[in-house]
Amino acid sequence: MTLDALLIEGCQRLSIAGSPSPRLDAEVLLTHCLGRDRAWLYTWGDQACDTWTRARFAALVAARADGQPIAYLTGEREFWGLPLTTSRHTLIPRPDTETLVEAALQRAPYAPGALLDMGTGTGAIALAFASERPGWEVVGVDVRHEAVELAMANARRLGITNATFLCSHWFTALASAPVRARFDLIVANPPYVADNDPHLEQGDVRFEPRSALVAAGQGLADLHYLISSAHAFLHPHGCLLLEHGCAQASAVRQSFISGGYKNVESLSDLAGQERVTLGWSMTSP
Repeated sequence: MTLDALLIEGCQRLSIAGSPSPRLDAEVLLTHCLGRDRAWLYTWGDQACDTWTRARFAALVAARADGQPIAYLTGEREFWGLPLTTSRHTLIPRPDTETLVEAALQRAPYAPGALLDMGTGTGAIALAFASERPGWEVVGVDVRHEAVELAMANARRLGITNATFLCSHWFTALASAPVRARFDLIVANPPYVADNDPHLEQGDVRFEPRSALVAAGQGLADLHYLISSAHAFLHPHGCLLLEHGCAQASAVRQSFISGGYKNVESLSDLAGQERVTLGWSMTSP
């Protein structure tokens, strides 16, 4: 069997299983098995397939047909152009979250500063920002030791030296430090899904850690907590930026305003959905 024929076989199985992108899924899984890129596959697809590759590919296709995320099957997901190692202990980085990175960069001068990424997971947000602002000190925190270790490993593999990671339940580790840390920017993609949201039973999220997805108060509890607590860790004229659900923007803006933030605004993602809300600890300079 040639690689092209194997690819067609996998594509057909994924199509029957209901994959929204069967061809792309099959190509990504096959190139993962081969240790090659998709351009190589397009050029050399007429080559014969060995038994090990066929068996490995079939196992991955079966897992994908069962709904398991591509990022968990391959152990990697690209975010902001960075190849990040993924793990079942963390959320899968998504393109929507690049809106948060872009917003932070637009408010970050090239002069040295400090950014805090809350609930860092794979380190995606922290590492994307750190790669663009090498003069900044970037700190990422996560309550899960596995996530902190993964983010540290991603930083080492990418050669990003201005990002550090520590285990903390939100601000706890920072608040107990001998000298309280202050940051120019604080960013977070916290849990914001309601526990009765039907989307929890659909797609990749079925396999992602529920604790990283679901928050009390119809998904707003962690957002409200971060808004009320961040003042103590922001420099004067510092900015807090939060990702949230597209139907939560109004409630999040009101929480920012009630919390005393200035120049509050919501930003839309590439789909035109309000995805990020930000506010300044004082009127921005």
